[in-house]
Amino acid sequence: MPWVRTLGACGWQLVGCGDEAALLLWVLSVRLVGMAKKSRAPKKSQRAQKNRIDDTEKTPMQGATAGVYPISTGEAELVPDGYHADGWLLLINGVQSSHVIVGEPRQLDFEYMRWIAAVVSSHVEEHLDAAKLRITHLGGGACSMARYFADMYPTSRNTVVELDAKLAEYVRAWFDIPKAPRVKIRVGEAGAVTATFAPASRDVLIRDVFAGDTTPEALTTVEFARTVAESLAPGGLYILNCGDGPVLTGARAEASALLEVFEYVCIVADSAMLKGRRRGNVIIAGSHAPLPEAGSVQAAAIARELMGGGVPAQYWDTARVRQFVR
Repeated sequence: MPWVRTLGACGWQLVGCGDEAALLLWVLSVRLVGMAKKSRAPKKSQRAQKNRIDDTEKTPMQGATAGVYPISTGEAELVPDGYHADGWLLLINGVQSSHVIVGEPRQLDFEYMRWIAAVVSSHVEEHLDAAKLRITHLGGGACSMARYFADMYPTSRNTVVELDAKLAEYVRAWFDIPKAPRVKIRVGEAGAVTATFAPASRDVLIRDVFAGDTTPEALTTVEFARTVAESLAPGGLYILNCGDGPVLTGARAEASALLEVFEYVCIVADSAMLKGRRRGNVIIAGSHAPLPEAGSVQAAAIARELMGGGVPAQYWDTARVRQFVR
């Protein structure tokens, strides 16, 4: 949605001039003032623009309006979900990206996001300080997960890395995203930005990055997993969304990569997906801190939560994941 900036009017007092001369002097004065303002405007280098931390927290919320909007990487479409008074579905270049209900940040309608939330919440309870969480979200969309965790953990600091600068501006204007430092949007490519993270500087890193319906290959490698691991503080968690087909080639490869880097790895997905019956989402998480083992109280608690959604899911512990990748 375009922004219009207004400039306050300036008064001019002309003495001893006729109407035509006064009008001419007034026009010339306005033009000169405009030229002066233009000449004083600071120039921003392209590199500074490209690498900047996005200041969209300064963008006032205008509210969402259905339509198709041009963005830096193509187009975004905003569609009412048809079920909630202020519920919206965001599509990026024709592919479903996010769902948001304004005023209800804890309402996650995408099942895979609920699965991520269940694993992260369990891990925070067992290994991390909920009052000092530093959560990084690779892939922004409508910032659904960042809104959720900012509300669940009010003192947390969420950094969203979003490739599309224009989309970042739009979602700030459309939705009730908390302002920085609770939710900060950083514009940049996920891999390049991750490479800049200081060691032990985050507690949870969530990867939900797609180009169309596929995660860029560079973000699925062992090398990238090592880069993420270096950025995690002790007890930290790396959790990712893998979109895959019935053969589950991608999920096996990603689980194998995490097993090379992290001591503990778990998987969450629905039964039909894990049996190779359809295409869908597989959530994979890795940590150097213990993840719940089958038969434990923590694993049972996660399983109960996963069974409560519209698409019941299974939790696989490290031992089961090792069997899966063979």
